This record gives sequence, C-alpha cells and structure tokens, in this order.
Amino acid sequence: MTPASPHNPGAAPVVRISRAAIAANLGALAPEPGFAVDLRGDAYGHGAARTAAWCAARGAASARTDGGAGIGPLPEAAADAVLLDAADVFGLAEGRSAAMRLSGTALVVKDLRTGEGVSYGYRHRAERDTRIALVTGGYAQGVVRSLGGTAEVLVGGARRRIVGRVAMDVCMIDIDDLDVRRGDEAVFFGDPACGEPSVREWAAATGLHACEIVTAVGRRALREAVA
Repeated sequence: MTPASPHNPGAAPVVRISRAAIAANLGALAPEPGFAVDLRGDAYGHGAARTAAWCAARGAASARTDGGAGIGPLPEAAADAVLLDAADVFGLAEGRSAAMRLSGTALVVKDLRTGEGVSYGYRHRAERDTRIALVTGGYAQGVVRSLGGTAEVLVGGARRRIVGRVAMDVCMIDIDDLDVRRGDEAVFFGDPACGEPSVREWAAATGLHACEIVTAVGRRALREAVA
C-alpha cells in the first residue's frame, strides 16, 4: 500500500525519481570530463533543477534547457562538451536503469457485470463478470488517452490492462479476481527488472517517443526523489 504523505494523503499519483539510477547511467556512459546533459523540457519530466544538481555532482560541466527551469542555456565555455542523450541518462533507452517511476492509488473497487460499460461513452463493455479498480492518474498526469485498452499497470502483484477511455485524473483497471483494495498502489511504469511496465512499452502502445511519455507527466503528480 502506498504510504500517506503530509502533502498528499494517498490521492494524487506519485512520481519517484531515482538518483541512483541516474548515477548508474552516467557511470555506464563514462563521459569525458566536462560533459553536459540535455535537460530540456524540465529534464524530460524529471525536474531540471534537481537533475542538474545531481549531474553536476557527477562532473557535468553544465545543463542545457529550454530556458524555463531556471538553469540557463549551455554556456560558451562548455560549447564543445560531450552532450549526453536524455534517453541514456534517464534510462529511457534499452539496457539503462529506469530513473522515473509513476504510480497511482486505487480509489474504488467495484463489480462489473457482463455487458456493463465504464468511462466516457461506455466504449469498453465487460465481456464477462469481472472487477474494476478506479485508479488515480489520468491524462493530466501523463497517462495518455490512447493507452486505454492497450497498456498494462502492475497492481495486486500482477499486470492488468487499462480499460475504457482515460479521464483527466483517473483511469480504470480490469483487476478480475485480484485481491486489490482501496489504497493499494498501481504502478503505471517503472523498473522492468522489478516486474513493472517499462516506459518503452507505453511508447510502443502510443506511437510516442519514450521522452514524450515521461515529459507528459505533469506537475499535478506528487514528486519525490529517492536514493
């Protein structure tokens, strides 16, 4: 179960950024002294200010952004620096450690009978008696609308599919007979080594680039940095 937070008593989705994963990816890249990291788009959703500080601690000469995160452009002194690809630094490429984990919380669990529908327009109708979990996390937090019926989340120890149209702040998960209760965590994407869906799976399901998926995770989700 997701622990409560004084800022979020278990309602809003949670984004966790792993400093260890970023450090591991930088170490694997073994850049030359004076390298720079591309942090445009708020470090592709990872938080430019914090990420710049972590990268600087690993020897980054500077960070490059679109100017909206208080980190300024790449200075002339580092213009010839090796500019690392965000897909590698943030674990969006194959073989790298995933730095971002997005999870929601089950708000309601209810029965869904054969033929009954869920979400806007009831475009998804149950083909059998099943159970549905209403989970925090919608397109305002980066759960792209087109993921309904295609992507899976990790909930109740198993992967289950998002069904129906994704709403602004919630989505529906077909949990079948899983033991899922109000307050349980649902992982949208994270570390595939832990059985969690990969952001690359979401990219394949939507046709978007993995960088676009993580950048779409807005600030309406609670953000936490973890070791």
